[in-house]
Amino acid sequence: MASFIVNNREYQLPVIPLVGVCLDGSAPEYFDAALARGLMPNLQVIAARGYRGLARGQMPSFTNVNNASIVTGVPPNIHGICGNYFYDSSSGKEVMMNSASFLRAPTIFPAAQKAGRKVAVVTAKDKLRDIFASGLVDSGGIALSSERVSQARLSTHGIEKVESLVGPNPDIYSGEASLYVLRTGVKLMAAGRADFLYLSTTDYMQHKFAPEAPEALQFYAAIDEQLGALLQLGASLGITADHGMNAKQNADGSPNVTYLESILVNEFGPGFRVILPITDPHLVHHGALGSFAQVHLPVGCKIALMEIIEFTRQLFGVTEVLDQTAAARLMELPPDRMGDFVVCSGRDVTLGRTPDWHDLSLIKEGLRSHGGRYEEMVPFFFSHPLKPAYASKARRDPRNFDLFDFLCNGTQL
Repeated sequence: MASFIVNNREYQLPVIPLVGVCLDGSAPEYFDAALARGLMPNLQVIAARGYRGLARGQMPSFTNVNNASIVTGVPPNIHGICGNYFYDSSSGKEVMMNSASFLRAPTIFPAAQKAGRKVAVVTAKDKLRDIFASGLVDSGGIALSSERVSQARLSTHGIEKVESLVGPNPDIYSGEASLYVLRTGVKLMAAGRADFLYLSTTDYMQHKFAPEAPEALQFYAAIDEQLGALLQLGASLGITADHGMNAKQNADGSPNVTYLESILVNEFGPGFRVILPITDPHLVHHGALGSFAQVHLPVGCKIALMEIIEFTRQLFGVTEVLDQTAAARLMELPPDRMGDFVVCSGRDVTLGRTPDWHDLSLIKEGLRSHGGRYEEMVPFFFSHPLKPAYASKARRDPRNFDLFDFLCNGTQL
């Protein structure tokens, strides 16, 4: 049996195909709703024959940080990606953290390719593709996104003419963007082009629809069809999510927001910089409103940090405020990419900067979002039973970034 070591973890490579799936934004309630209505028979088989449980995601509960953790097998204090967006104090600029240049640790994919597997990573959001592709395409693997599938080239993506294989480019603001990812995985496996896959979807549907909504139920039924197709091809599946999702709006449907930067400036004076790491190019999803914020103090601030923190702890909807040292330790974050303190809000509350910084017209249908502790716990499924040691590990504190460890080392195949 071939094996490889990445970031001090050893991964065994059984001969059957392995598929890790990250169903973006899939709070456990989505599976519960669909399973209760008999809409996910393949997942029901997985849960009955294999394993179904929960894992703890990475804080903050956002897409980039959790996907980067899953594909490296380590937390962000090692791999460096701590959000979708951060303030780079060295350059004095607020930047997107969607490039492999921000990675401080390798992903598992080039090593798996060099160990003899045919590796393919398919994501819905192109912002993740560069992170996933780091070192992989040069090793002979495949990395593409459904968002920009028409741009896939052999030299940069390891594959071309994907539309002739799977179909036309889907709209990123649709359920089809996620289903396209899963169908691509099925097609690549069926064609013999991949036997070690990571399939990462997008959370547009979860941002827009509650678990019991007909649109969400239909979406999860369609997901189940593709999971069944992967099983039919003989794959061992591991399924998790990057984060959950909760409604964060008032009774009238307007966003439930605490504008943190405005409040701090009003109370203590100008110069505060609130960074919302949920910020990314897909503002129709969330309007850059989530339940986690990094706060940078004004340059030369004369007010004691603890005075500001104690004031912030009393604000509406705030559930947790930690200084940089405590947050870096408890949330396993890289201190040099953090603010002076971090803030989390409640299950139904988001944190904003200032009212004029957000375009709320993008989320006029209502706001469902994530980022805080209430979206930290995510599903954890495996199509095969767990070995005793891993069954014990699953009963303690498994992490979603243990996905490939369990998939490679922990199942009874």
